[in-house]
Amino acid sequence: MSVQIVNQTNFEEIKASEKTVLLDFYADWCGPCRMVGPLVEEIADEHAELLVGKINVDEEPELAAAFGVMSIPTLVVMRNGEVVMKSTGARPKAQILAMLEG
Repeated sequence: MSVQIVNQTNFEEIKASEKTVLLDFYADWCGPCRMVGPLVEEIADEHAELLVGKINVDEEPELAAAFGVMSIPTLVVMRNGEVVMKSTGARPKAQILAMLEG
């Protein structure tokens, strides 16, 4: 499954997913975000059981504020519409996968 672009219009649908959701809060100008982005895309391609979304904080400041995103990249794991894990800063793929299992 590919990465979905998340915005105010489709967020409730994403939140309501029965799948575990991984959200990547990023900005195009952010260097660490450009390192994490390809890893998030790999995870989306390799794990069809997940719903993976990217949220551009410059385009969706309300969503970023709703999740308390103060620094990017921020990764958020949700299950049943609830945040179960949140991590700020670039992470290697293994740590991102560990977040999803935890």
